[in-house]
Amino acid sequence: MKKSDPMPEAKRPKGRRPPSGQMSSISSGQAVAKPGAPETPQQDYGAEVSEHTEVRKGVPLPLGPHESEGGVNFALFSRHASHVRLELFDHPADATAAKVIDLDPARNRTGDVWHVWVEGIRSGQLYAYRVDGPYQPEEGHRFNFNKLLLDPCATAISRLPDWDFGPARGYDPSVPEKDLTFSKLDDAGAMPKCVFTHDHFDWHDDRPPRHPWSKTVIYEMHVRGFTIHPSTGVEHPGTYRGLTEKISYLKELGVTAVQLMPVHEFNESLKAGINSQNRQPLGNYWGYDPVAFFAPKGSYSSSESAGQQKLEFKEMVCALHRAGIEVILDVVFNHTAEGNELGPTLSFRGIDNAIFYTLEENKRYYKDYTGTGNTINANHPVVRDYILAALRYWVVEMHIDGFRFDLASVLGRDGTGKLLANAPVLKQIAEDPVLREVKRIAEAWDAAGAYEVGIFSQRGWAEWNGRYRDDIRRFWRGDEGMLGSLASRICGSADIYAQSDKCPKCSINFVTCHDGFTLNDLVSYREKHNGANGESNRDGTNQNFSENFGAEGETVDARIESLRRRQIKNFLLTLLISRGVPMLLGGDEFRRTQGGNNNAYCQDNETSWYDWNCLEQHHEIYRFARGMMAFRRAHPVLSKEEFYTDADIRWFSSRGSLPNWSDPHEKRLASLIQEGERPGLYLMFNAGTEAVDFELPPVPQGTRWHLAADTAGETPQDWFADGEEPHLHNSQTYPLASHSSAILVVRAS
Repeated sequence: MKKSDPMPEAKRPKGRRPPSGQMSSISSGQAVAKPGAPETPQQDYGAEVSEHTEVRKGVPLPLGPHESEGGVNFALFSRHASHVRLELFDHPADATAAKVIDLDPARNRTGDVWHVWVEGIRSGQLYAYRVDGPYQPEEGHRFNFNKLLLDPCATAISRLPDWDFGPARGYDPSVPEKDLTFSKLDDAGAMPKCVFTHDHFDWHDDRPPRHPWSKTVIYEMHVRGFTIHPSTGVEHPGTYRGLTEKISYLKELGVTAVQLMPVHEFNESLKAGINSQNRQPLGNYWGYDPVAFFAPKGSYSSSESAGQQKLEFKEMVCALHRAGIEVILDVVFNHTAEGNELGPTLSFRGIDNAIFYTLEENKRYYKDYTGTGNTINANHPVVRDYILAALRYWVVEMHIDGFRFDLASVLGRDGTGKLLANAPVLKQIAEDPVLREVKRIAEAWDAAGAYEVGIFSQRGWAEWNGRYRDDIRRFWRGDEGMLGSLASRICGSADIYAQSDKCPKCSINFVTCHDGFTLNDLVSYREKHNGANGESNRDGTNQNFSENFGAEGETVDARIESLRRRQIKNFLLTLLISRGVPMLLGGDEFRRTQGGNNNAYCQDNETSWYDWNCLEQHHEIYRFARGMMAFRRAHPVLSKEEFYTDADIRWFSSRGSLPNWSDPHEKRLASLIQEGERPGLYLMFNAGTEAVDFELPPVPQGTRWHLAADTAGETPQDWFADGEEPHLHNSQTYPLASHSSAILVVRAS
């Protein structure tokens, strides 16, 4: 018998507590306690009846690897498997396991969970599974014992420079015979391995900042892209530690939360084509193709050591919390990297395909509501529990403050694809005792036509307000008929959210995000320029509501550049005076450009990286963005978590009369906002091509209008710090340039 094999049933000690407190024979060779002898101490008895092999039966819960009594318990769900093997490896590239443990279905299975306890496992141990069962695609089963599989609950994945396997890792009769041959090959040497990591970490009394929505300003960013550019000047570029080195910058800017693009482990080597400009291969830069929902991205660690990414991620979170900055994760629970029926078998597909995915009537094929080839069956009870467990892990173990759910409408679909009125998984997330207080943000649409902005699930869910993005872009572009939409978006979008008994804090307001133009490119390009993506410029949206103001892309024309700066300031000002929760795309505060690419998902290069030279070059924009965040903090009336009443805000035309909301040609608007018992702010917007004098409302005796911001002004006349605003010499009118906006505040004379 191999040393690692479980002890045979016949040789395993058995025991029971006999009557009268006396000990009976436990196994051959053991003495029988005489009548009246002292009872054996409990710990001795426990040792006698316990398993003593280095590989033991284990327990079914919790799923995944967990330390227990000097070893690790491994537990894996698979309802339809007939055989499960746990393999332990010494090195990431090993093709042969150092130890193989076959799980006995009679001994190592409880219900649908396969489990085993292994002695002496230490942090950094590499492991993976093989799972066998029926290969019946028409019934939804795709077991393939040749394929090494990642544990869905692994908390770290080993580093592998290139693990792009393509369709050859799949196994389907519809692919050519040569691909079937490849799919039958053992691929252990080319697969990354799971890394066991212990949970010991000194958080130094870490406390989540718990900012209310009314004080939240979100900064969406890419961990690698934020610091990988040579201009960054950090010691650990492109990593969690690199981000940590930039915390003082984020603090100074004034954001209260970072929203990290996907950090769940994904395959960045996944080939996305060839860059048509430099003929270099394109990869998976954004990371919206997860393979392990508990594991932080390994390549974002500064160290090659196994499991280091988990520690560095925790260090980053701890440091951000010390600076008062929350951490929100962009999570993708709607699909995985395994793709359609021709995609690779990495984890879920080989563990229990029929449970984890939403399948067509012919179960060989996958329902695709995500545009990626497959859809997670999120409302199946088993999958639902898995999603809840992953979210709890990131909150409890990794101290995450919130989540933004990619294509969240998918989570509201049942196994047939029908949208549910009160989807179980969404309700559970909202009511879960661990998750109830964290921030929950939904991208309330999917790739199959669902659009639920304003009506997504329960009141506790915030939503990306796509209507805000489009309407604010269209107003400042000068589109006709946008006056009413501008007012609604500034006031928190009651026309969208009030019908569902939601309030402004449910509206995540944004003008730009990772998906689309940057703010610089929004005012520099009329058309998308995605040729480098290798898809002949067919990818990416065509509906950008952008304008170049006379030249496509970069220009030395001073007039055009001046107008572009003004427009960028208009967007920043509007975003930061609107009720709701503002979200800024990282780098927009210093005019980061992607050269007109509005779908840079595959561009892990200077197209997407944050060029920190721009911070000095466009410091005027940075100063204005920072200043407007400070202005928002100084005037809490702008960020209250309820809608304005008629007594709180009044609207005017530039002439001081009521606006003509029905005039499609009107592009000027003003609003008077009360601060307490007196008028406090006067906002003016001019999206027209001509300057205009705005008539000003009267102010209480002993006070005057002071200028807080004017986007047409050159630095430092474009924004003034709180208490330093100059008073107006003319209290009757204010001249507002074309394509500009301004804010006045009431101050004592």
